[in-house]
Amino acid sequence: MSGLDVLTFGCRLNAYESEVMRGLAGAAGLDDAVIVNTCAVTAEAERQARQAIRRARRERPTARIVVTGCAAQIDPARYAAMAEVDQVIGNSEKLTVEGFLPAEARVRVNDIQSVRETAHHLIESFDGKARAVVQVQQGCDHRCTFCVIPLGRGASRSVPVGVIARQAQALVDAGYPEIVLSGVDITSYGVDLPGKPSLGQMVRRVLAQVPDLARLRLSSLDPVEIDEDLWRLIAEEPRLMPHLHLSLQAGDDLVLKRMKRRHSRADALAIARRARSLRPEIAFGADLIAGFPTESEAMFENTLALVEEMDLAYLHVFPYSERPGTPAARMPPVPKPARKIRAQRLRDAGSAALLRHLDRQIGRTVGAVVETEAFARAEDFSPVAIDGGTPGTVLSLHLAARDGDRLLGRPIS
Repeated sequence: MSGLDVLTFGCRLNAYESEVMRGLAGAAGLDDAVIVNTCAVTAEAERQARQAIRRARRERPTARIVVTGCAAQIDPARYAAMAEVDQVIGNSEKLTVEGFLPAEARVRVNDIQSVRETAHHLIESFDGKARAVVQVQQGCDHRCTFCVIPLGRGASRSVPVGVIARQAQALVDAGYPEIVLSGVDITSYGVDLPGKPSLGQMVRRVLAQVPDLARLRLSSLDPVEIDEDLWRLIAEEPRLMPHLHLSLQAGDDLVLKRMKRRHSRADALAIARRARSLRPEIAFGADLIAGFPTESEAMFENTLALVEEMDLAYLHVFPYSERPGTPAARMPPVPKPARKIRAQRLRDAGSAALLRHLDRQIGRTVGAVVETEAFARAEDFSPVAIDGGTPGTVLSLHLAARDGDRLLGRPIS
């Protein structure tokens, strides 16, 4: 067995960068290789990456194994110490052809904090995907107490609007009906660019410059950094999908303060009310951490209650994971069994909220992007079971009923 495989862990930005790396590594002549693009958000993500590296070596004994991504950037020595690994490269190096060329140095990882620009790459396809991802921003200037991502990604850097529009147009020309704008902290978009355009201003300009872009979706947003231009687009622009994923992390004010987040519980509730007043059909997702250090049962209950109060349909729940070098790792911990139990309670609440949301959709007519012959996603990200769709197309569907955690969609002729 030979060929170039890219194994991706973590966020949509990593998925985007994996497609970039596929082309760069091919241009560098790698034809019998496995690239492992790691994530550092949790210890479990790192464990899964190490497990994948070992499995890749067993299955591809002659392949060159290159490890990169956030975990490799933050702790390159740990991956270089693995006997299965041939080379470790950093998050900056992985976005250049030179990063994949043969080199004597087994570890090539620079100081990510010194990087001040975002490399621009034109991608024309995403292997096996029905929707495409466009990177608009990289890095983060915030310092949440639980997070190591600034150590892996560096300072916030924005992609110029013209570059984003050209990439979006190329993907539209390639047949993608929906594009997702992604980054590490996309609501910080533009602070480093001339004129400091906001995320909303950028989105408006991209939609104007790519008039045949049918559907635009945003990745995770910092709730208190949604700018007024973006609020107007939420209210007025049908091509912007009615689905917002919020980086909430918790629903208790003291926990949020100890996390060094920039919003309060009241802010989160106010944002949900405002969005629904502008676009009643909007759906919300959220990232939530269970068992953050010092979190009492009463504090956790505040987060649990927020799921129903905000009607959060799509949850990403993480049991708190200590990240070495972060302030939170030095705080009094919640026992791991309690973290696991709280995470499951949040997931259960999220499952119930999703079913309530889906039940409200029954009887509606929606446009849904077909992901497989039997599955599609509606504008609000509702999962829809279909019968015989063509991946990468948009179907007009009548939502006839709910079957478990999916709606049943009937094509409208």
